[in-house]
Amino acid sequence: MKFETGSRFWITTTVIVVLFSLFFIGQHLLHAIGIKRDIARLQREGAQYRARIVEDSTLVERLRYDDYLEEFARERFHMQRAGEKVYLLKD
Repeated sequence: MKFETGSRFWITTTVIVVLFSLFFIGQHLLHAIGIKRDIARLQREGAQYRARIVEDSTLVERLRYDDYLEEFARERFHMQRAGEKVYLLKD
């Protein structure tokens, strides 16, 4: 009779330890999955920012020339020369 009580104790203890282990492993697994998603999102954002840097660098290089600078100012900021009339047409 005493042997069976000891056996139940060890089975119960083992089940409790296994359940706690699975709980903590599950929490860490979910945390790791969240971190991997964050890393993937940040890498995509990094790629977008690198592409934007390339575009902006190209724009800065082009703005060094007066001809393009004037064209850029006219198109982007609707600037005009003195005495010049500009008509804006919307599509």
